[in-house]
Amino acid sequence: MNASFRTLPVCLFLLLSSRGQAAPPAAAPKPAPTRSVSGPTDAERYARRCQSQSAQRIARPQGTMLWGTKRGWDEKPTDERTSVLVSVALDAPRQAEDGVKALRFDQGRLWAVPAPEAGATASDVVGTVLQGTASDGKPVEVAICGAEPAADDPTRVFYRIEAWNPVAREWENPCVALDRSPAPRALAVGGVWDASGAHADAADRVTFACENGAISKCILWGYAPWATRDGKSLAGLHQACTRLARADYCGNGRSHTRQDTTIDIYDRLGVLERATEVTREWDPAKGSFEAAWAPDGATCLSRTRDGRALEGILQECPGRFQADTGDALADGEVCTVRRGDVKPGAALLRNLSYGPPRAKPARVQ
Repeated sequence: MNASFRTLPVCLFLLLSSRGQAAPPAAAPKPAPTRSVSGPTDAERYARRCQSQSAQRIARPQGTMLWGTKRGWDEKPTDERTSVLVSVALDAPRQAEDGVKALRFDQGRLWAVPAPEAGATASDVVGTVLQGTASDGKPVEVAICGAEPAADDPTRVFYRIEAWNPVAREWENPCVALDRSPAPRALAVGGVWDASGAHADAADRVTFACENGAISKCILWGYAPWATRDGKSLAGLHQACTRLARADYCGNGRSHTRQDTTIDIYDRLGVLERATEVTREWDPAKGSFEAAWAPDGATCLSRTRDGRALEGILQECPGRFQADTGDALADGEVCTVRRGDVKPGAALLRNLSYGPPRAKPARVQ
């Protein structure tokens, strides 16, 4: 593995830049939409998909996101754990082309069913409209508008998607756009994440994880849940990474970080190793231990990433952590509080972040 990747410090919301990404396709001429009080018919709606009608309708950055999708179509303030799209069904597409009856997910890619006789390609699924679900359980239609194999890994495919916005009555990209990623794409990931950030396997459903969300970021950082290392699945590390990336200490889906916060991630399998050299993004001398992580949240916490009082975290999830007076984990990694319901070896990931170095743990009452 490339050494620079193994020691890659991670900058939340900065590393998923548009550098090296393919430019979005040019917008086609806008058709004149037919609108009525009852809304367009299915045929009218499907004819208008993938036309980039709403390029200017981008949500404001929402802080640290799980799915990387918009919280609501009306753009009103709402709980961070809501999304206009949390998963899609692969069977019984609402609209399909070239005889596609369903889609199949395998190793991070979507395949048409049945496969074309001439040979399957990533673009076979383009044009398909799938039935999706929002976090409130309401249905939402999702169109696959493009399939772009990644330049650094052709086996990984980015999808350009649009979802039907029932408020604006038009198709638009459900992914939250940021300055460095104004037209975010999505990766297909097996299973479903709920509002608490927990993942559940589902053979017939996938999540479209947008580039600016933690699910997608953790894959790009090296923790693809369908991959293995030394014969061990990375699914647990990916789930732990989604907690770490958002500073979801309590494992309840709530984030405790700010945009543009720099951190260093490392794991016991060596997918990412602790950085030892100064780079433009990270100075090891300024970093100090923050937390250790399992798939359901932090197992050990030294301090908060965003500087808030540790007591606030303890109040958010009472009974989860207890004061720690044990030995350091390794290399000066001292916990202030630790979970008593997990074994010390349960942590899969650890991270450093910028903050005052700790000489000894503070006493928590």
